[in-house]
Amino acid sequence: MIMYKRAADLAMHLEKQRKAGRSIGFVPTMGALHEGHISLIAISKRSTDLTVCSIFVNPTQFNDPKDFQKYPITLEKDIPMLEKAGVDVLFLPEVAEMYPHGTRGLETYDLGPLETLLEGKFRPGHFQGVCQVMRRLLEKVHPDQLFMGSKDYQQCMVVRRLLTIMGLPTTLHCCPIIREADGLAMSSRNLRLTPEQRANATAIYRALMQIKTGFTSGPVPTLIENAIRILESAGFRVDYVSIADANTLEPIPGPSPSGAIALIAAFQGDVRLIDNMIL
Repeated sequence: MIMYKRAADLAMHLEKQRKAGRSIGFVPTMGALHEGHISLIAISKRSTDLTVCSIFVNPTQFNDPKDFQKYPITLEKDIPMLEKAGVDVLFLPEVAEMYPHGTRGLETYDLGPLETLLEGKFRPGHFQGVCQVMRRLLEKVHPDQLFMGSKDYQQCMVVRRLLTIMGLPTTLHCCPIIREADGLAMSSRNLRLTPEQRANATAIYRALMQIKTGFTSGPVPTLIENAIRILESAGFRVDYVSIADANTLEPIPGPSPSGAIALIAAFQGDVRLIDNMIL
């Protein structure tokens, strides 16, 4: 595995690979890696000739500065994991490399309703930050294929819109959620949970499963109320429970021809967890 901290060096290396006819897969991360990330790398390695992974904790997508400061940094564990997984190139830039002119007054993107629904509503500015960093990463890597986890379902929709805005031919793959044995979606934020909070956190999976089980027969408002009850009884502070159209994320009253998805965001202590399940 080759590691680059400077974008110019990365670009030079990847251009050589491109001229040699090698296809490039890209897995962007913020580190604190787990098996969910490794599954994305495995899919990239099966699908492309060369896999690039980035680790960069992007300051512009944290609407809460305290959340940014608390984000786990575990490079001493992450780098050996990437080597073992067979990553070809690691891009490990500093903030000044990504934002040489600072992080104020950056460009904005027309994301339509995605910016006012669910994560867009509860984390104002978050998706603008996602687009700002992803545009810079995509311009530096120019991948043929991009691999992201569908736990961040709405983020995948935002990045797909960004690719259209940029006019890039990159193919985005939203890959399956990887779960712990007890159903909890793997997440870097899980590292911040106390043992008690970690045990409580499985309530998100239970809430999603009860929605899935009752979706074709139960009234949507009742399913949402029951899910909130499950979460609150496990000590969660709920931002939202939504049953939505899988293509637009607009709330729906029942089964939809274009597919339906249940999405949850809730706090266990000061740790905000998200999850979703296709219905």
